[in-house]
Amino acid sequence: MNILQGFETGLATALTWHALMYCFIGVTIGTFVGVLPGIGALAAISLALPLTYYLDPTDALIMLAGIFYGAQYGGSTASILLNLPGTATAAITCLDGYPLAQQGKAPLAIFVTAINSFVGSSIAIVLVMGFAPAIAEFALEFGAEDYFSVMLLGLVAASTLTIGSPMKALSMVVFGLLLGMVGTDVNTGQFRFTFGLFELADGFSIVAVAMGLFGVAEIISNIRQPQGVIQKVGRIRMKDMMPERGEWRQIVRPTLRGSAIGSFVGALPGTGPGIASLMAYATEKRISKTPDRFGKGALEGISAPEAANNASVQSAFIPMLSLGIPGDAIVAVLMGAMILHGITPGPNLINSEPQMFWGLIMSFWVGNLMLLVLNIPLIGLWVKLLSVPYNLLYPGILVFICVGVFSADNNVFDIFVVLGFGVLGYLMRRFGFPATPVLLGFILGPLLEENFRRAMLLSRGDASVFFTSPISAVFMGLSLIFLGSVFLPGLRQRLLRRAPVEMNEDDD
Repeated sequence: MNILQGFETGLATALTWHALMYCFIGVTIGTFVGVLPGIGALAAISLALPLTYYLDPTDALIMLAGIFYGAQYGGSTASILLNLPGTATAAITCLDGYPLAQQGKAPLAIFVTAINSFVGSSIAIVLVMGFAPAIAEFALEFGAEDYFSVMLLGLVAASTLTIGSPMKALSMVVFGLLLGMVGTDVNTGQFRFTFGLFELADGFSIVAVAMGLFGVAEIISNIRQPQGVIQKVGRIRMKDMMPERGEWRQIVRPTLRGSAIGSFVGALPGTGPGIASLMAYATEKRISKTPDRFGKGALEGISAPEAANNASVQSAFIPMLSLGIPGDAIVAVLMGAMILHGITPGPNLINSEPQMFWGLIMSFWVGNLMLLVLNIPLIGLWVKLLSVPYNLLYPGILVFICVGVFSADNNVFDIFVVLGFGVLGYLMRRFGFPATPVLLGFILGPLLEENFRRAMLLSRGDASVFFTSPISAVFMGLSLIFLGSVFLPGLRQRLLRRAPVEMNEDDD
């Protein structure tokens, strides 16, 4: 199936009444959680995941994806009006968005971010349409050793490219891999790491793990904030939103540069929209002839990050749909949702489920058009949501989490699992251990083990197959480079510290 045929198939799927309805529900929820600080798209998707069990897999994925990219739109609203990023990825928008609001240009800033978000998403969607099928076609030539190597590269890259300590991220990947081993061995049928609990025979529920690590942990982290964000915002008029001719010239090039940066960064494992928006902002400030304007209300300071932010969200679907490798935690949950519906993401997805693949991509266009309608005329409504007291909001969310995880398998044990992982996720935050690598390792672990054992079986136990296969050798080499970037700087510093000591001993 070529791109034009896929385009036609996708439109036929995305424009059905039920797909449009679930797309609208998804982007509306996404905008809602994006506006409210402290919830985030990941917690919202984890909460909505059990509800999708009763939906068609395509409709379910359209809705969950709508929550994902809808939250990026909503996050900029609170950043501009109240200097509070609704999502972590919108934090950069605060730097110039809030000063613009203080200057009475809040309507202009909101309009610019909405347009930039749409442009960035549109450019990335075109790349997904072009690159995902090409990568998937190439990946059909992969053997078991190649799949193992590319998954290993994804996990290593997600650890070494993350913000914070790479060593902590690597340790969390290993922890996630261990969690993925809990349950029944596929080959032997033996229980592993169940500790006598029959409830763990099928392993940990991905819904419980995701809800605990991100949803419950988020609630515990914000439990000390009893009040909502109450602040009066002036009336927002449509005519105040339109940029003047000079302002259009200010935002066009930053928008295109931000879209390019976000599209590239989003397709890399372990990066995500936060890093993309930061890189776009730093690039604009560096190339600007008047960098001192940044932080004081520069339109470029909101144009580039918002375009990069939304472009990276859409391009993150390239490795997941074409290779079956999630780039960040949210995409990992989306991939888990597909697996729960009996669909395996990867090279065969385009051929085996063309309706789902192309329908999802076309729904991106539909969803982004809906978001323009939601985010420009309804700004006042979204702002009023900020006055909801947290002591009413978070208990309600916690109840829905428990009900959702129970309804997945009608298993009370899963409620204790989600609460346990919630406490664990909170402690990980307190001590600086990232939770995203845990979820990536947990989801990719069984696939990694399966392909490793298959490769070893076909090669009769010869581990050199991972380096003799050309494709596998390239990915293994890249993994070693990423690992070297973590360990070599520390080793070099130790050698430099030891060298003066040895020289002093020789002098004595």
